[in-house]
Amino acid sequence: MNFRGKNKVTPEFNLSSMTDVVFLLLIFFMLASTLISTNVIDVVLPTAAGKAQSDTPITVTIKKDFTYYIEDKRVGLSVLEFEIINQLKKKSTPSFILRAEKSIPIEKVVHIMDIANRNNFKVTLAVKPN
Repeated sequence: MNFRGKNKVTPEFNLSSMTDVVFLLLIFFMLASTLISTNVIDVVLPTAAGKAQSDTPITVTIKKDFTYYIEDKRVGLSVLEFEIINQLKKKSTPSFILRAEKSIPIEKVVHIMDIANRNNFKVTLAVKPN
């Protein structure tokens, strides 16, 4: 007696659709990983939509020879806080960008950040992207 049925099931598995799914996932994760940067400093930047030109933040720069600049005007360390306050008192959201060269000691940067902290100013540390 033959007990085998007429319908024969083949144990083969078609991988072409699985390959398509894996390929699409690979492309998705490759694109998503390029958008994620692990060495990012999380700062809130001012937005420009519907704001006047006067709300743009000022720039405070520390050069290699320890000279301080507000925008393009050279300022002495003794009057730096006074000048920053004068520049920001007419702004609705007082904030400034701190640009310090790489070789500047951290104490100089912390001094400027302390000025911002004492006066409730927002400060953004400018960095060069990788």
